[in-house]
Amino acid sequence: MKGKALPKQFLIKNGDIIDPVKGERFIGSVLISSGRIEKVGKRISANGATVYDAGGKVVTHGFCDVHVHFREPGREDKETLATGAEAAIAGGFTQVCAMPNTEPPLDSPESIRFIVEKAADLPIKIHPIGAISVGQQGKKLTELGAMAQEGAVAFSDDGIPVMDSGVMRRVLEYAEPLGMPVINHAEDLTLKLDGQMHEGSWSTRLGLAGIPDVSESIMVNRDLELASMTGGRLHVPHVSSAKSVEWIRGAKAGGLDITAEVTPHHLFFIDEDLHSFDTNYKVAPPIRTENDRQVLMTAVKDGTIDCIATDHAPHTVEEKEAPFDWAPCGMIGLESAFGAAWKVLSGLGMNLEEVIHCFTINPRLVMDFEEDLFSAGIEAELTILDPDEEWTFAEEHIHSKSRNTPFAGESLKGRIKATITGGKIFEL
Repeated sequence: MKGKALPKQFLIKNGDIIDPVKGERFIGSVLISSGRIEKVGKRISANGATVYDAGGKVVTHGFCDVHVHFREPGREDKETLATGAEAAIAGGFTQVCAMPNTEPPLDSPESIRFIVEKAADLPIKIHPIGAISVGQQGKKLTELGAMAQEGAVAFSDDGIPVMDSGVMRRVLEYAEPLGMPVINHAEDLTLKLDGQMHEGSWSTRLGLAGIPDVSESIMVNRDLELASMTGGRLHVPHVSSAKSVEWIRGAKAGGLDITAEVTPHHLFFIDEDLHSFDTNYKVAPPIRTENDRQVLMTAVKDGTIDCIATDHAPHTVEEKEAPFDWAPCGMIGLESAFGAAWKVLSGLGMNLEEVIHCFTINPRLVMDFEEDLFSAGIEAELTILDPDEEWTFAEEHIHSKSRNTPFAGESLKGRIKATITGGKIFEL
């Protein structure tokens, strides 16, 4: 994907401006000078500026994804930082947080520095998340402070749950003075065992080993208790079950300062969709029931779940074409994220501003990133989208190096038209 360098002065006019920080929406313009925001307002004149007519399309902050897997180093056959950046731009994302389950994992200051330096010249901001434990073995804590100094923005062994409660307690305690969130893949492996999909009527019909919803909710509850005990910052990733939502809702009602995310695929699909044995539906945690899906959507609407994150997880065709029991978990999700989420959440009655919050300001608040992207002088990170366009997601829309998605052929609502990041505009 090739972007065009922004001219010295670039005026976006006739935009449906949505400012998620100020809570304002109006028809207006954005003036960018030397790649930085100069002014956002209803009427802006700039003699000599190159003009981009947004034609009434929405202009808002660039999206932020707190949960992606870009596979570099070690599995560049699946994804690289560069191809991951292209996929992100196609989805309207200008910042992402890369999980540490690479080969080798990001479990040292040197590995964090590698990501920061390798991503420095890419058009989006890629923030590395450091591993909680050495080798993601769940035993010895990594050098948390040193990794934070090198640019780690959170700590996680994502993909592998921290089963040892003592280790989870210690990482929450050590991360607390650093002011950084701890993200634990909430899944009790002693309950998951060799499960392949959600445990229920459909796992029985399909003859696939099931994963009970309590395998997630038990771990969520444990982590909430430990966060309460230690005062550490807990962020719950890819919430999939109604039981987990109730624990999170109760903790927030009790004043616990925690955050949570949900993926577009857990909002969009249900366990019945696995009837085709398509391994692209195989994810961890698994896609669950219609009741779970409805509860998840309500949790986004009422703020129990703070943000939407893709859990973008590329795999090769050969891996995903293996028998269901052997295929790895995960699907790509950056390019289809907004169209999938907006379709289902608008159907629930959420308005566009509320959904945009879940892609812009809320994930940045989780990670303590600068959230006011319309402030003067800040590097321009903008997403231009058409919320009304209905379209069918196809392979031609994929910019990731991998193709493992069940969204191919699905009708989506809301399409990214352009992304401005890194001093360039990428028109889609």
